[in-house]
Amino acid sequence: MKIVVIGGTGLIGSKVIANLTAQGHEAVPASPNTGVNTLTGEGLAEVLPGASVVVDVSNSPSFEDEAVLNFFETSTGNLLAAEEEAGVGHHVALSIVGVERPPERGYFRAKIAQESLIEKSPIPYSIVHATQFFEFTKAIADEATTDGKVGMPPVFYQPIAADDVAEQVARVATAPPLNGRVEIAGPDRYRMDDFFREALAIRNDSREVITDPDAHYFGAPVEESSLVPLGDATLGKVHYDTWPGRLQAPK
Repeated sequence: MKIVVIGGTGLIGSKVIANLTAQGHEAVPASPNTGVNTLTGEGLAEVLPGASVVVDVSNSPSFEDEAVLNFFETSTGNLLAAEEEAGVGHHVALSIVGVERPPERGYFRAKIAQESLIEKSPIPYSIVHATQFFEFTKAIADEATTDGKVGMPPVFYQPIAADDVAEQVARVATAPPLNGRVEIAGPDRYRMDDFFREALAIRNDSREVITDPDAHYFGAPVEESSLVPLGDATLGKVHYDTWPGRLQAPK
C-alpha cells in the first residue's frame, strides 16, 4: 500500500516510515521539510493521490492554548478534506491516553477537537492513544524543576518507548479501520515520583525529586489515574531500565 505519514520526519513519524518500509509498503514522509504543510494545505494535493492510508503523527510547533487549538483544527480540517478528495480509505491519528478525562489542559482540548473532526469525517479512521514517551523524560523533569528540585505527584505513570509507539501505529495503519480507539502503554506501571527518581539517578542527574501531591503536570493538576489506561491496553515490549536511550534521553 501507499501510506502517507504526516509528520513523517519527526521522532515517531520517522520510525513509522521505517517500520512500514520494512514491511514492503510505499511509506511516504510528509512534513514541511518535504514540501507538505497541513496548516496551509501546501503539497497535500500532490502527495495524497494513490494513498490507501494516511497516518497523522504531526504536532503543533507551539503549545500555547490558542495556537495549539488552531493548529490541530486547521491542519486536521485541511488534511481530511484533501484525503476525501483523493479517495483515501483510512485515516490514522496518534493521540494521548486520558485526553478525554479531567482535569482539562489546553493541549488536551486541542487534541479532543482534532479527534472530533476525525469522527465527523466520512473517512474510516483509527485513533491510537499513547502514554508519555520515554524520550520525553528529561523534558518533563525540566518542566517540573523549581530551585533545582523536581516536584512530582505520586500518581500512576506508564511511559512507553517511541519504538513501541511506532510499531503499534504501523500495525493499526495496515489493519482495517477501527472507527474507534486503541490504547497503548509501556509494559511497567510506576508511581510518577518513583519513576523520575529512578530515571534521573540512572542518568546521574543530581536533582532531587520531591514527592508533591499538589504538583501540576504541564500546568494542570493530575489525578491518580489521569495518565494511564483505565481498561485494556496494548503494552509495549521495551522496559525503561533496558531502554538504550535511558542514559542520554533527548530533550
